[in-house]
Amino acid sequence: MIEFFLTTADEGTQQIDEPQPGCWINVVAPTVEERAWLATKLEIAPEFVRAAVDDDERAHVDYDDDTGQALIIMDCPFVEDEVEAEDISIVQYDTHPLAAIFLPRQDMIVTVSLRENPTVTSFAEGKVRHVNTNQRTRLLLQITLRVSQRYLSCLRSIDRQFRENERILRRTMSNRELIRMLGFEKSLVYFSTSLRSIEATLTRISQGRVIKLYEDDRDLLDDVFIEVRQAIEMCSITTNILNGTTETFSSVINNNLNLTMRTLTVITIVLSIPTIVFSFYGMNVGLPFSQTWLIPIAIALGCIGIAAVFFRSSHLFK
Repeated sequence: MIEFFLTTADEGTQQIDEPQPGCWINVVAPTVEERAWLATKLEIAPEFVRAAVDDDERAHVDYDDDTGQALIIMDCPFVEDEVEAEDISIVQYDTHPLAAIFLPRQDMIVTVSLRENPTVTSFAEGKVRHVNTNQRTRLLLQITLRVSQRYLSCLRSIDRQFRENERILRRTMSNRELIRMLGFEKSLVYFSTSLRSIEATLTRISQGRVIKLYEDDRDLLDDVFIEVRQAIEMCSITTNILNGTTETFSSVINNNLNLTMRTLTVITIVLSIPTIVFSFYGMNVGLPFSQTWLIPIAIALGCIGIAAVFFRSSHLFK
């Protein structure tokens, strides 16, 4: 899908039918024909088209000296698909790249994403104010700001789910809740890696060598840096809390297992004493007190009592 948007002084930002100078081109899940159109009609560098449609491409900035085109790729947070999620009862997250290509000769900016991106959709539907497609750098920074704010929203969602899962674990140590911890940790690893890559990309942009920065863009760039670093710090704090909680519950489980094994060991030892005493009477050997069972029973009970007192004094029942 390819959409064209243009900002004019009279009508604001409106969707148009054909690309024009100063427009923003939004490309979502491009087909083979649409990729060819980007390379031929818009004369985008072929390596930029290939990088923009690569789902494994990492966040970075690239520049083509021959055409003056610039490619900026950043990772955006997405809710994990049900077919990919290990547990659909909790909301897990993944990241996918969003590419922005600057075309200075055509006076256009192109965004490419392999799936419907809620952040870009909010711009296309006019939910974001003060959008001007003629200001390419500012539009990119506005998109990046919204992406970083979405990271914060997703991190707050992870924190709420984690707290609810912790309350359940305090009542019952079930494998389901422990496996959920793994899902939270996986989402946080994706977020941490992507946010640090975005910070490095913004640092490259702030130098003003790849894309031109205007004086008014500096304040917006500072706001984006603040949001991204806040998301990085929040992600780090949540990860540390999650790791500490996981280690604590792991220690509790090991401690409970040790207590259970200790109790079973005591029971086994106590029950083995009568077995040892009465096993002598199964042998073809004359034994004292063979005419009555009262004395062997008394001996067995006495041994059990001595063992119980010994283990109790050793704090094995505590």
